[in-house]
Amino acid sequence: MHFERKNPLTGETASTAVAMQASDVPAIAETAAAAFPEWAAMGPNARRTILMKAADALEARRDEFVAAMQSEIGATAGWAMFNLGLAVGIVREAAAITTQIGGEIIPSDKPGCMSMALREPLGVVLGIAPWNAPIILGVRAIAVPLGCGNSVILKASEASPRTHELIIESFAAAGFPDGVVNVVTNAPEDAASVVGALIDAPQVRHINFTGSTSVGKIIARRAAEHLKPCLLELGGKAPLIVLEDADLDEAVKAAAFGAFMNQGQICMSTERIIMVDAIADQFAGKFAAKAASMAAGDPRDGNTPLGAVVDQKTVDHVNGLIDDAIGKGAKLLSGGRGESVVMPATVLGDVTDNMDIYREESFGPVVALIRAEDEADAIRIANDSEYGLSAAVFTRDTARGLGVARQIRSGICHVNGPTVHDEAQMPFGGVGASGYGRFGGKAGIDSFTQLRWITMETQPGHYPI
Repeated sequence: MHFERKNPLTGETASTAVAMQASDVPAIAETAAAAFPEWAAMGPNARRTILMKAADALEARRDEFVAAMQSEIGATAGWAMFNLGLAVGIVREAAAITTQIGGEIIPSDKPGCMSMALREPLGVVLGIAPWNAPIILGVRAIAVPLGCGNSVILKASEASPRTHELIIESFAAAGFPDGVVNVVTNAPEDAASVVGALIDAPQVRHINFTGSTSVGKIIARRAAEHLKPCLLELGGKAPLIVLEDADLDEAVKAAAFGAFMNQGQICMSTERIIMVDAIADQFAGKFAAKAASMAAGDPRDGNTPLGAVVDQKTVDHVNGLIDDAIGKGAKLLSGGRGESVVMPATVLGDVTDNMDIYREESFGPVVALIRAEDEADAIRIANDSEYGLSAAVFTRDTARGLGVARQIRSGICHVNGPTVHDEAQMPFGGVGASGYGRFGGKAGIDSFTQLRWITMETQPGHYPI
């Protein structure tokens, strides 16, 4: 049995994938568990060699990845190639950490006792990846777990099954032992039962999920029933603060990139631009002009910086936020309601806390401009959100910027840079409704290994009984 993913622009079939059922999960989990001991026992440089081959195999499929992302989610070629480039970097970083999984000798009060803290792989790691940055986030779900010696199951997104299958095909070409790398594809209507079965599978020891906060809560509750740890990277409502001493031209460039890259469908997307009153009008004018210059079009033509959003549901959600805000007094500075999945870059001015867009994640090409009295008020507004993934602050005084960054409740904050910024070696994750745990670099080692205490006695024991 198969299911089809439709092209959001044309309605034609973009890809076809196997519609796996919950009943298929036990065999897949058992296969991954059976392959784990051999992979875990393999030397670090042997694992590194295979991961490096996987990175090369990903690069070799560039054209296939671009075509898949364009047809499945309406992505531009530029976004697809950016995805591939960072994903390759993530795999190479995972290869590099194979020899960095260390431990330590801890001094013991017991004479003759050598006390060690060792990091060991967890077993089978389940990675559940979304559609919006499908190569980056599909690879991120499995690469560092593999580097740490785990076997993996990638639960592909129903919106980008071919893109995620290409990742698995690339890893297969690299020569991983059979069963170490596995994929599950399913029709949208079967998602809940399939994911539930994967979490319940006794062989699965850890779950990482990137996606919405609402689904992340469901996954966390299900995993908690089995006392299985999770790494959750969830929604965002990233603020970008513009202070009175900011370089406004730099702030405009960064804000436009952060707000509209991939049509605003990035967890780090700039959703709130918080301007102090002293420069609010000047910044708003410059920013609205920049947004108006960013055309949206068919990504297959390659003529516009913005492509299509993923589906009509996104169009309806964004239009609803725009209507609500304007109805409550916001000013439409650029763009407007979308008539199709090719939506304009939209800027709403004078947004206040009684409007839905002030708090709700839009995950589309619309951004709210919010006025603040001063620096302290801007920090207050930035923290007036349940989310806490990424943030940014613009000021010519970098020490001041660091001071502001330290007061914003978020897992990530950039001074004089955009909210959208990711690198393979950096600790990536959020706080609050944006989740918990960290991907990336040494933080990824902590996430995907277990710390064990092992002792070795070197002298005869002396006991009180």
